[in-house]
Amino acid sequence: MHPLPLPDAHADKNQRGKLLIVGGSRRVPGGIGLTAHAALCAGAGKVTLATIAAAAVPLGVAFPECAVVALDEAPTGEIAASAAAALDAELSSYDAVIVGPAMTDAGAADGLLAELLRRLPACVTLVLDAAALHAAANHGEALKQRADQTIYTPHAGELAAMLTMDRRAIDADPSAALETAAARYGGALMVKGATSYIAAGTVRLAYGGGGVGLATGGSGDVLAGLIGALAARGLALLEALAWGTWLHGEAGRRLAETVGPIGYLARELPAQIPRLMHPA
Repeated sequence: MHPLPLPDAHADKNQRGKLLIVGGSRRVPGGIGLTAHAALCAGAGKVTLATIAAAAVPLGVAFPECAVVALDEAPTGEIAASAAAALDAELSSYDAVIVGPAMTDAGAADGLLAELLRRLPACVTLVLDAAALHAAANHGEALKQRADQTIYTPHAGELAAMLTMDRRAIDADPSAALETAAARYGGALMVKGATSYIAAGTVRLAYGGGGVGLATGGSGDVLAGLIGALAARGLALLEALAWGTWLHGEAGRRLAETVGPIGYLARELPAQIPRLMHPA
């Protein structure tokens, strides 16, 4: 059987996985659009974008497949921590929630993450990305308590923040740093790079494909959407993280073959995903 089987032929959009994406900022208002596009192309049935009010309607127009929730904006241009209350009524209706893509301020993400951790049901998978990873170190105990439902997607700089370590130590031995993070946080974790390393429970994986073209703005937002969608569809944490990483890398490899090793855009990656998930 293909590891990413099609949903049941009678499944409706709610049964195909409901995903909430919380992120965006005045500085990067469109980044979570990349996350949403990737999630839809990875088969999520319903995707909702929760972002600053100034960006919500434009994103809803740009992505008519998605619902939007307009959140209060802090003076910094980030989502206000108090905005988490606006999500109270619907958090329990999602299968997975991504927090952090296209947020640029760790302080703002810290307050928002604190509020969401208090509110998020234990059964909902949480995917942390970008600025939310910089805030993770302040919430280690709360995150460890929901380790069986949490995925972390850092690059070396974000992993350094999670571990309050020097970035150079991560670069010198990313797999060792990942072991430290796995012991501290649990869950399913990766460290992104030319070779990406993954840890979950006793399993350790490495993926060295994709190529340098993936080192471009928005690429991580796409990866978060792939992982979140697969988790929402019901894959286990390790499976969602590993297959999301592979799909992201293979999409980059295909574009490198057809466009060139660099110069393709993050927005071009999602279109490669359906064929990669279900090859002829």
